[in-house]
Amino acid sequence: MTIQCDLAIIGGGIAGYTAAIRAAQAGKKVIVVEREKLGGTCLHKGCIPSKALLRSAEVYATMRKADTYGILVTEGAISLDFPKVQQRKENTVEGLYKGLQYLMRKHNITVMQGSGRVIGPSIFSPKSGSVAVELPDGEMETIVPTNLIIATGSRPRSLPGLEPKQGEIMSSDEALTMDELPQSILIVGGGVIGVEWASMLIDFGVEVTLIEAASRLLPGEDVEASAELTKQLRRRGVRILTGIQLKLDTYTYKDGQASITADTADGPVILNAERLLVSVGRQANVEEIGLENTDVRVEKGVIRVNGFFQTNEPHIYAIGDVNGGLQLAHAAAHEAIVAVDHMLGGKELAPDHSRVPRAIYSKPELASIGLTEDEARKQGHDIKVGKVPFQAIGKAHVLGETDGFAKVIADAKTNDVLGVHLIGPHATDLLSEASLAMLLNATPWEVGQVIHPHPTLSEVLGEAMLAVNGNSLAF
Repeated sequence: MTIQCDLAIIGGGIAGYTAAIRAAQAGKKVIVVEREKLGGTCLHKGCIPSKALLRSAEVYATMRKADTYGILVTEGAISLDFPKVQQRKENTVEGLYKGLQYLMRKHNITVMQGSGRVIGPSIFSPKSGSVAVELPDGEMETIVPTNLIIATGSRPRSLPGLEPKQGEIMSSDEALTMDELPQSILIVGGGVIGVEWASMLIDFGVEVTLIEAASRLLPGEDVEASAELTKQLRRRGVRILTGIQLKLDTYTYKDGQASITADTADGPVILNAERLLVSVGRQANVEEIGLENTDVRVEKGVIRVNGFFQTNEPHIYAIGDVNGGLQLAHAAAHEAIVAVDHMLGGKELAPDHSRVPRAIYSKPELASIGLTEDEARKQGHDIKVGKVPFQAIGKAHVLGETDGFAKVIADAKTNDVLGVHLIGPHATDLLSEASLAMLLNATPWEVGQVIHPHPTLSEVLGEAMLAVNGNSLAF
């Protein structure tokens, strides 16, 4: 059967369903094709389940030091019920999944479960972009849309010889479904995912070794923020090794222990753990979706797009991880809005990726937007920096979480805010004010004049903005 619509979307993750809602709000007939479950990686294998586990780890760690808050546990030791932790995670995901299904019904969006594949010009459409959908029962449907969005996302990247293997090696996908915690784990990759898992598992009581090939953790983040997070993770017991290279052909697994040799500046070391978690990035899902039937260009494993996320075929757009941009859920959602608005004839400007906030949900949290100090200097900016520690903020003392700081980087000549970096309690929630400031081109002085309620953690950003010009009142 052939179905016509205004917009077909291959992929029902956050990019796909955001685009669907935006187009439906404009009165368009929309069909979303998803081979697994609506919500994609973020809802089912990424953002939401991992943050649910992180929350349980945070509560468990807090309970173990409850006496510091004057709370004594007198009826027995605190223990961890990991199956219940996993059940809470599943309940969280399921609740949000039901809410997403409701949104599809509310906006009259058709969700078709099946594998979508782009097909070339046909008697129904003179241009490529029609979609053949193989349904779970093996039947086929054909969708003929006016426009097509590819939002097929990405999957964890593996290393040769360290592909996921039951009971031994995991990607973040498999780690989310562990039945029980290992006694020890080796995490390969000190980027966002590796850092979050290290922070979570050390709070759950797992012995954690975290390794990174670069000279520091989170090499894309500000040097000072990276150093502070490394210090705090080490203080909590995480063994961190940087600047090392794994010898992949040395991997063995025997008697419940994984072993692999790594080259370090001090010579080779043998690393042992019960399990391995490989977190070395993600790769775009560009295979088996029919791109060979189009003029869409794939370069270096991602779909090439312009500033409005159009491919070489103007009626076909690619959004989210599949286009090789920032691999962030909120970036994907924003790209969806830009793409649909452009498709509908909007006059909006192409998005500025420097204004996309970044969030890392470790303990302490790390959040940032814009340029790092090194990037600002390399781009030729004459900069001035304001930095205030959470130690200077009353609410941080109330919470018992005074580690970290807020750092603001501004252009000394124009007073433009170039970058903001937060590491500390609830940093990911605090960053939105900085994001708004950069959108509105506010100067540090203007943000510093905002009246922040006291006592709140938000005061740290106001004080850091004032500190750019040496006017902090708290530090």
